[in-house]
Amino acid sequence: MIADRLADVRRRVAQAALDAGRDPADVRLLLATKTQPVDLVLEALAADARARAADPTLSAVLVGENRVQELVAKGPSLDGLASLHLIGPLQSNKVNAALRWASCIESVESLDLAERLSARTSSTLDVYLQVNVSGEESKHGVAPSEAVALAGAVAALPHVRVAGLMTVGARSDDAAAVRAGYALLRSLRDEVVAAGTQTATELSMGMSGDLELAVAEGATLVRVGSAVFGARPR
Repeated sequence: MIADRLADVRRRVAQAALDAGRDPADVRLLLATKTQPVDLVLEALAADARARAADPTLSAVLVGENRVQELVAKGPSLDGLASLHLIGPLQSNKVNAALRWASCIESVESLDLAERLSARTSSTLDVYLQVNVSGEESKHGVAPSEAVALAGAVAALPHVRVAGLMTVGARSDDAAAVRAGYALLRSLRDEVVAAGTQTATELSMGMSGDLELAVAEGATLVRVGSAVFGARPR
């Protein structure tokens, strides 16, 4: 049952935070809903609402879509029920569609994309800079060596706010290697803030299988899909 799995993920996050000497309230949960039907997403949001009614200290879950077409398709049903994030790559020809529904773009990996977002929104849009901490060619994101400079350039744009950094952890069974990537993102976040982009405090990292490692290294947002919804539909 989705409500039970959601509660279990919350317990995992809370325990990981306590083990790291952190306040569990400092870690938010994003539901990664790639390929999930909208009725299951609505079921998860209803379960979250019930949990928060019973415990007002809980923060509302966020919803993250990997694909703009799914964001557009589910947006009308989710409008007003949750903050929607785009967590997958964004092509320039889909910027307008993404901005119609997303309150945050977590996958900014170039100044060109940030400039397009800034030019096409009149309000202030939160963005995360995606960093490829593992160096894997299959993953999106700016190289770690370029992250601080990119953050400064994006922060100078008029209609975007660099809220933090995002990464997809290394695809590895070596927990130490995965954790090292998350530690690198935290270090880069600290460099970005020290360099003047003081809004960039968030760290979006960690998924269903490795969220404990991410929380231990300072994640403020973990993206969880299968642990709540089960295996993805094909």
